[in-house]
Amino acid sequence: MLEHKFLDHDFGHSLDQIYSVFDGQNITNTEVHIQENCSVNPLFANTVSDIVYEKQIPLVYQVGWQTFMGVKIEVAPGALVPREETELLGATAVKVLSERGSGQRAIDMCCGSGNLACGVASKIRDLRLWASDLTDSTVQLAGRNVKSLGLSSRVVVVQGDIFAGLSELALEGNIDMVLCNPPYISTSRLAKDRAYLLDNEPREAFDGGPYGLSIHQRVIKEALPFLKPDGWLLFEIGLGQEKQLLHLFKRSKAYGEVQFAKDIFGVPRVALAQRIG
Repeated sequence: MLEHKFLDHDFGHSLDQIYSVFDGQNITNTEVHIQENCSVNPLFANTVSDIVYEKQIPLVYQVGWQTFMGVKIEVAPGALVPREETELLGATAVKVLSERGSGQRAIDMCCGSGNLACGVASKIRDLRLWASDLTDSTVQLAGRNVKSLGLSSRVVVVQGDIFAGLSELALEGNIDMVLCNPPYISTSRLAKDRAYLLDNEPREAFDGGPYGLSIHQRVIKEALPFLKPDGWLLFEIGLGQEKQLLHLFKRSKAYGEVQFAKDIFGVPRVALAQRIG
């Protein structure tokens, strides 16, 4: 586990300085452990977290699995390694679905390894869930995780561009929640200060287009035919994207008040809104 002494360094000027701290260190945990009373800039903390993952990912691939929401998830090249911050999205989804009662139906869009689908379904025993992604490797990996966790009777993995793989399953108007951890880093940042993320993981897991919001825009619109009138749409979002998400939801004129779930630093990392009409 990283010790607090790493947080004493000044990383304000160069990403290389951050790398220099971790070079040669025996990093054995993907968690950046920070006490709750420790004052740390959220931008810095999240950058450090990314670099810990980037340093550890080859080891994670060798081990072949990662724990997410208390379940063991197989990981493999070609799909995003589940991040600890995404557990906030999963926990928020579980809370909202549980409050709606039994017999809920959900869609995990951009499912990747299936970590969210498996994590949420493992917490809600009667949930029916459909997980969708675009690439062969992610769909196959998600399918293996669903099967290995004994969730095949309640979780279905499909392949397609956004909701295309769900179009013939008669789900329109019957979904209580769509949750989505989309790529949300801008293309320009992936060419600059976040280029290191592409060393081990696929571009499609990170590249959110010119502003990092291309998939958010599509899902806000394309989820509507599937959601019940009071159904929920949940996203993981990047640092500082809450204002843009507010604008996108408002522009759609199809959702109520946007709420945000915050991480341990008080930073909004999950956006959720309920369909109206």
